[in-house]
Amino acid sequence: MFVSPAFAQTGAPGGGDFLTTMLPLVLIFVVFYFLLIRPQQKRMKEQKAKIGAIRAGDRVVTAGGILGKVIKIDGEELIIEIADNVRVRVIRGTVSDVVSKSEPASGDKPEDKGDAKPEGGLGRFFKK
Repeated sequence: MFVSPAFAQTGAPGGGDFLTTMLPLVLIFVVFYFLLIRPQQKRMKEQKAKIGAIRAGDRVVTAGGILGKVIKIDGEELIIEIADNVRVRVIRGTVSDVVSKSEPASGDKPEDKGDAKPEGGLGRFFKK
């Protein structure tokens, strides 16, 4: 006959143990955690703190791209002045960024320690 006999191939010897098969998956997860998940959680935490610390006089940008100055805070609502005598009410969660902070009230001023270093060159990266 013209057909050669087919023989069953043997599987991989031993099949490996559980640790060597799971190690690449664990390493991929660790890399994703430190390169993607953790920095994003840190940015979200900073953003939430920044939005939570909004006070009257701050200049903010809304999610729609409207730039304005916070006039009054009423719980979760902010009254923002976007032009002369043009005020809008927005929900605190729709503020996407705080552009500039206002000076704290006279009772809220932190004490000046006098040992502040100028933030030139590498000073801005090595804050206390």
